[in-house]
Amino acid sequence: MFRDRIDAGLQLAEKLMKFKNENAVVLAIPRGGLPLGAIVAKALKAPLDVVLTKKIGHPFHKEYAIGAVSLEGIILTDAIEIHPNYVEEETARIRKKLKERHDQYYKHRSPEDLKDKVVIIVDDGIATGNTILATMELVDKEKPNKIVVAIPVAPISAIRKLEDTPNVDEVICLQTPHDFQAVGQFYKEFYQVSDQEAIQLLEESKASKKPSP
Repeated sequence: MFRDRIDAGLQLAEKLMKFKNENAVVLAIPRGGLPLGAIVAKALKAPLDVVLTKKIGHPFHKEYAIGAVSLEGIILTDAIEIHPNYVEEETARIRKKLKERHDQYYKHRSPEDLKDKVVIIVDDGIATGNTILATMELVDKEKPNKIVVAIPVAPISAIRKLEDTPNVDEVICLQTPHDFQAVGQFYKEFYQVSDQEAIQLLEESKASKKPSP
């Protein structure tokens, strides 16, 4: 059980200190991953950025992910049969939101260059792993040197799914409980992170990396 995202971020940063002298970039998944990503980036003295992906929820149970979408790609689970029209409509709707978020997050900044970098993907937890899989597909196109997935909590099934993915070099997870139902169940405080807070964390991290005049 974590006190909040700050507690989880601090614990995660300790496990990632071996990457402090690497040519690393921390990629947080908005919005819940930003508070943790900011802590990890500060500890590693690495730049912080976001990767824009969002899950596709089941038509009758929105919290259950049947896949995930990025601005450039889509991943669906093989086991679930969903009408193609639903997937197409959800993909279009999600991409519209992702484009709006992209315009918000990169209004005053440019995305980090990931080529030949150690990319550390951070979120506040994983339920199915589908969003992270879409994220890695997007990141892998940028030709990083290594992809590391770092999360505080996830079911062991999701961790195995990630470990079996060819473009993932390392998975770091602090807790893999057997009674996993939702990420929020393992946090005493689990509020919804706003876009405004996420953007502020990004801008503060970027400002701290600027050399002194």
